[in-house]
Amino acid sequence: MSHFSSHLTVLEQAATLYPSSPAFRVPRSDPTHQVQDWASISYKQFREDVECFARHWSVILKSDGIPAGSVVGLWHVIGGMTYCDVLQIYGLSRAGFVPQLFSIRLPNPVVVFELLRKSQAKALIYDSTFESGLVDCPVPVHRAADLSDVTIENHPLPDMPSIRSGDQLVFVFHTSGSTSGSPKLVPCTYSWLSAIIAKAKQAGRPRDLERQDVSVWMGSMCHIAQTSMLIGSLQYGSCTVQPTQIGFSTDELVDMIHRCHLNRLNQFSTFLAGHLRNARHNPKLLSLLRSLDEILYSGLPLNREEEEWAYCNGLKLKNLFGSTECGAMLLSSHIEGSDTAFLRPLEGVSYGFSPITPMDGNEANHQTNTQLLELVILAESGDCPHPSLRQSDGHFHTGDLFQEITPGSYMSRGRNDDWIKSENSLRCDAKAIEDNVRSTCANLIEECIVVGTGRPSPVLFIEPARGVDHNWLKREIIRKTRPFHSRRYLHERITSPNFIVVVPSKSLPRTATKGNIRRKAVEEEYKVDLDRLYSTNR
Repeated sequence: MSHFSSHLTVLEQAATLYPSSPAFRVPRSDPTHQVQDWASISYKQFREDVECFARHWSVILKSDGIPAGSVVGLWHVIGGMTYCDVLQIYGLSRAGFVPQLFSIRLPNPVVVFELLRKSQAKALIYDSTFESGLVDCPVPVHRAADLSDVTIENHPLPDMPSIRSGDQLVFVFHTSGSTSGSPKLVPCTYSWLSAIIAKAKQAGRPRDLERQDVSVWMGSMCHIAQTSMLIGSLQYGSCTVQPTQIGFSTDELVDMIHRCHLNRLNQFSTFLAGHLRNARHNPKLLSLLRSLDEILYSGLPLNREEEEWAYCNGLKLKNLFGSTECGAMLLSSHIEGSDTAFLRPLEGVSYGFSPITPMDGNEANHQTNTQLLELVILAESGDCPHPSLRQSDGHFHTGDLFQEITPGSYMSRGRNDDWIKSENSLRCDAKAIEDNVRSTCANLIEECIVVGTGRPSPVLFIEPARGVDHNWLKREIIRKTRPFHSRRYLHERITSPNFIVVVPSKSLPRTATKGNIRRKAVEEEYKVDLDRLYSTNR
């Protein structure tokens, strides 16, 4: 018997301990897309549905001669936000294969095919909507299954996948931002997943073990955040509510609290901030938020004013800091006290905080004059990513910067690189966009900067060359940079002149010493313009 845990062993245990408890609540909507009710799916039914999908994919893939243990891509099959998406992933795993999860935000088939080759995938499961783009796919392709499509007559259930080594692959994720025109592979092993499961158990611990917790989907199952959140919920027999969209409305949140008995709200900070703003003017909503056992946010820091307002009004707020490569890493406490908002490493990990000297122009350098520390995941830590992602010293350097406030307690101070995070906490290499603009449009511009932290997509600010027509310049930049953007995730692209802002020469805020444009200062100075731009270009 292997001593390694997996999402499948967690499900088996949960279905045995809590067979009749609801594992999911899923919305049933009328023709106007209004939720009429929330259907319950028990743990017993969840396991049976996973086994149904396992039988389906086992027969189909083995008929192609694809052996168990092979990597199989899942592309456009899933937005990652539905119960059926979970069945697709868990069923493929239960059949003995290794899911390679492509975000629906990566629509370029050429990039997908390259990543399939890099992972040595043997097949691709796809949504029929995108069949026309699969002409040159290097592996066999199959349409995604739905519950209504899957039949199990005379199909034997495969044995539970055997774990021969902790180095054995269980998932392949991808970084949420592109590097050199493509995301990086994030291979995940059973030893790594066992560490993720142990950390998810800490983050998902209920306040009242006598009552079933009910939480809500945080994001796509194509990414590690919701994958680990679900694993944490399953370990306690909790229920997960499927919202109608990732940025669900406050009305829908209230409905989930009333009809699904939601008592734990997990959201990326960009979306949570909208509920907090609404609660400022709605005493009933504030009372409901105050009644929740936990409000956990992740991805980006909350605005300081919003965070302080939430604490002052009795909301049990917690901040979870994590990444695709490592899962959850640090967690704050909602226990009252002066250090409530400070982050602490989860139990059972081995992290280092290495002093760094920020480069001039780095935003963290303008937030504090105190010593900054880079979070380093040491090689001996169970959640240290795959060796292919580590640096030459054998450790994983996150690039995330912190200030130690009290011994063992930290505050995030941004990153030591040129990446920004979108509204759903996916990463975007802003510097790569800037470098591409400079190389393709060098004679048209003086300088540029990309902003968009916490926004749906990036915006390019341009200081133009003298005498260039501004409207023509925007169109020309889009034309010249189109090949570059075609290979990137949707949240990284600038494909419309509306997302290019031309400002006077030397008008963007700069550092005092080297004169580098300050990204965060641009976002702050042009906040009103950016708000207007995004509201009119949704």
